[in-house]
Amino acid sequence: MVSPFGGEFPTDSTCLYLYRQVDFSSTLASGCQRMSTPRYTAIKDHIIGRIDSRTWKSGDRIPSENELASEFAVSRMTARRALQELGEEGVLVRTQGLGTFVADPRPRSSVLEIHSIDQEILARGHAHRAEILELDARKADEPTARLLELKPADEVFHSVLLHRENELPLQYEERFVNPRFAAGYLDQDFTAITPSSFLSGISPLTEADQSIEAVTVSPEVADILAIPRTEPCLKVSRRTWCQRGIVNVASLIYPGSRYRLGSHLNF
Repeated sequence: MVSPFGGEFPTDSTCLYLYRQVDFSSTLASGCQRMSTPRYTAIKDHIIGRIDSRTWKSGDRIPSENELASEFAVSRMTARRALQELGEEGVLVRTQGLGTFVADPRPRSSVLEIHSIDQEILARGHAHRAEILELDARKADEPTARLLELKPADEVFHSVLLHRENELPLQYEERFVNPRFAAGYLDQDFTAITPSSFLSGISPLTEADQSIEAVTVSPEVADILAIPRTEPCLKVSRRTWCQRGIVNVASLIYPGSRYRLGSHLNF
């Protein structure tokens, strides 16, 4: 046999086998490059297209795994993968025994993670703007002192901000800060950096606790959030620590019609 590089190949079976194996592998590789888009991706694109076109709206039930498998001529496993990934991405909500539904389009924040509100908003591709409503030093009342492990009437820093997403009021933030861990807090421009980002930068957080509850707010806060005074809101109460002690306590209030909290857990 003549080699393409000149000369002749030996004719023993090992060399012939190696030559044929390399030739087969290159053919297989070129064939893999011509493979089409995975079918589960096509199903995902189809579903997202229906949602984007408003054919399917929030809360609408979408076709089942069996129906999608039949429509796209794929296995149930392929259809299930498409629905599962869209569920993990927050596009769909899957309910055992009821079916799969288009998710609520309201912004969602993870219950298990702490993010600065500006980072959440920017991650959605939207514009963030903060307004400083109050920024001062004051004497801690008894509940605040207890949460910060201070004495009543000890000085604390206090701030109230309104955060907007695309100019729509999204979060009313009130925060009490231990001055020991936040020198310069009152000198910051919180329209350029959020209190959360500033505090994390100077006193890296090591732990936090938080609670979430449904509340109605005072008429003053309702007016600031531009919501009806009877509208339910989500209130996140959060306390954070650095290695040296408790840094701050914060109350974060979101209009219930504009925000939701959720998470995805893997076991």
